[in-house]
Amino acid sequence: MFKSGVGFFALFGLGWWLLATGGLGGVPGVTAVIVGGAVTAGVLLAARRLPAAAPDGSLSPARRRRFHQVNAVQWLLIVVIAVVCARAGAPSLIGPLVAAVVGLHFLPLAAVFEQHRLRVPAAALVAVGATGTAVWLADGPDTSVRLVAGLGSAVTLWATAVWTLHGIRNGARSAR
Repeated sequence: MFKSGVGFFALFGLGWWLLATGGLGGVPGVTAVIVGGAVTAGVLLAARRLPAAAPDGSLSPARRRRFHQVNAVQWLLIVVIAVVCARAGAPSLIGPLVAAVVGLHFLPLAAVFEQHRLRVPAAALVAVGATGTAVWLADGPDTSVRLVAGLGSAVTLWATAVWTLHGIRNGARSAR
């Protein structure tokens, strides 16, 4: 489940969903948490049913090293973004900029995993980040900036999880 990326996509999708809906209070807020939890649980349960022929995700030492380098740079950039935006008095800009960085990190990962389809969520997340930044630059309310970045990122990651599951299942069927 996690070797195929599905678990990561699902759980990080939930994190983005919570960012998007975090400003909701009362019944809408509780409903949003339940919906996000249900989507994530559904994806994770579907991933547990992966056929035995699912790829094991083994990487050569060189590819594993590149994977770790890409993720280290991603997390370093996220920390820098959070610190700079917080100190600059623009904490609502963190979400859109992080979405763009997450999207960009999928580009080298597409090569590491030989999964060129990862360019699709890369492009989508960069677009989400750009859109959230545009809302911020237009003096949109912080809740709108969080909603654009969080909802767009959550939907992108959940859709990528489902797309990955579909690809694994179809690959297993064709191998029979």
